[in-house]
Amino acid sequence: MELNREEALKEVYRRISGRKFFRWEPYRWQQQFLDATLDNEELMLRAANRVGKTATAAYLATCWATGKYPEGWQGKRYRKSTLGWVVSITNETSRDICQKELLGDPVGTGLIPADDIRKVSYRQAGVSNVVDMVRVKHKTGESQIMFKTAEQTWRKFQGTAPDWIWIDEEPDDFRIYTECLTRIITSKGRLFVTFTPLLGETDLVRHFEDGKKGTYVQTATWDDAKHLSEEDKSRFISSYPEYERDARTRGVPMMGEGRVFPVDEGSISVPAFEIPSHWTRICGIDFGISHPGAAAWIAWDRDSDTLYVYDAYKRANETPIYHADAIKKRGEWVPVAFPHDGLNREKSGGKTLRDHYADAGVNMLGISARYDKDKGGAQPIEPIVMEMLERMKTGRFYVFSHLSEWFAEFRNLHRKEGRLVAVRDDMVKATMYGIMMKRYGTTDVPMRVERYTRPVMSMRA
Repeated sequence: MELNREEALKEVYRRISGRKFFRWEPYRWQQQFLDATLDNEELMLRAANRVGKTATAAYLATCWATGKYPEGWQGKRYRKSTLGWVVSITNETSRDICQKELLGDPVGTGLIPADDIRKVSYRQAGVSNVVDMVRVKHKTGESQIMFKTAEQTWRKFQGTAPDWIWIDEEPDDFRIYTECLTRIITSKGRLFVTFTPLLGETDLVRHFEDGKKGTYVQTATWDDAKHLSEEDKSRFISSYPEYERDARTRGVPMMGEGRVFPVDEGSISVPAFEIPSHWTRICGIDFGISHPGAAAWIAWDRDSDTLYVYDAYKRANETPIYHADAIKKRGEWVPVAFPHDGLNREKSGGKTLRDHYADAGVNMLGISARYDKDKGGAQPIEPIVMEMLERMKTGRFYVFSHLSEWFAEFRNLHRKEGRLVAVRDDMVKATMYGIMMKRYGTTDVPMRVERYTRPVMSMRA
């Protein structure tokens, strides 16, 4: 019997969508992400643009909504119909990205096989064709997928307990994530996030970087996307602003155009090596008064005027004695530069913070960090920021590649309304103090070094 036009189109959609789901083959990193759903309640797929992160999440959602799993499936398996949420940033992105991947445009050409789509409901959102809910045939009954947006605010995420939640791209309000987390705690379900970290090292990124039990992070770069040709990569990377390239091609958290140091971190990262004995060294510290105490060790190749951050340290909620011990273990002979607040005297004993470190055996300089030897006190930050940026761009500043915490701060350092945001910048600040006082650095010599226990206003700049 000859099919009419509508029936013929439905048959085409059925064949297309069925073929799309059953023939989907994951890359190794995608398979790792799918497998990790077995033992982890919270999962993050932090990836570059165009590597297939949305398709990965849509495939996972399709498996859980339909109850259809490929042979050898190692991930979480639901043996009953499920309630799932798909959370996008806006109605437009919901329709154009997640909805399109799952249902297709027209509906029936996405990853969910057309034969399994039972009913699609649309919402009145001021934007056409935005799906609100879809009912999906499951092996044991009928699943539901609800489409939500961050525009609805976190309060609209209260109430029900979905079996799984997919958040596509990072919402500005971290409370949306925590509210979704509360929902899956009730259902003992799964919460997964797919995004390119253009907002930088946010609360969400830090939440996963803490390595809590039950959390999993999968990264993917352009090198993991075999479908991207070298020609495509070259064309796209040249179109991105320099400060976005790490995020868009490697999935590295960036701070967008507000970054203080808008350079590719790969250009300043070098493997650790043995530092020549004739290079001078200095340590900079940032006192942990209302934030973590930190230190950074710098070697200066004066012949090429190149600086190398070769070690770094940070610890919160510790006393000066504890920090002093950590500093001395890196070389008691290395001079230590410090900020001006280290000369403030205690109201009780009249002792300065610098004195506490010096008494503990740290080789403290006698004057606080400054540009000019005669001008102490608080120093403007922009000159040292500009010096570091210039050095980074001209190949005269490098950081040993294993110093991951230093690089985390480097990515996070950003401006808001033109001003530097002084949050989680302890190691970088310590680096700045060391660079400001690099002229007082010394070489590693096998003899006792006189400690700087008196003011050194007479030191030559």
